[in-house]
Amino acid sequence: MSRLAIRKARPEDCALILRFVRDLALYEKALDEVKATEADLHGLLFAEHPRVFALICEIDGEAVGFALYFYNFSSWLGRLGLYLEDLYVDPAQRGNGAGKALLQYLAQQAVAEGCGRFEWNVLDWNEPAIQFYESFGARPQSEWVGYRLSGKALEDFAAGS
Repeated sequence: MSRLAIRKARPEDCALILRFVRDLALYEKALDEVKATEADLHGLLFAEHPRVFALICEIDGEAVGFALYFYNFSSWLGRLGLYLEDLYVDPAQRGNGAGKALLQYLAQQAVAEGCGRFEWNVLDWNEPAIQFYESFGARPQSEWVGYRLSGKALEDFAAGS
């Protein structure tokens, strides 16, 4: 029987995390959008007061997946929320419980820390992920439409253009 373990990321995991980020972006057909470097990840994850956090999932000591998350805030609840930015499990290891273990670990952390919500996004075409999330009770939030400012549009708007 395989031994599955979840652990907090360590500084020496930055190359591994970047590989997982790139693998996820490749799966999502957006590899060319990844601009992050190992140095970027190290600076954010291991700063004196980090605002971004990562977990590594291992099976029998081999890293097979990761989760990257941060905290947001609900003014209506008056409580923090936990936001999952990335969840990835190596395709060869899917079905072994790694994804569910990462999500349960984060759900337990959210509950223990008094968070009012545990949220994430999924691409609308990613049917395997949608079915997986809905299998344990997660539901889409169709009443909200996400918006994003990035790149030149963000810079122009910030400059008052």
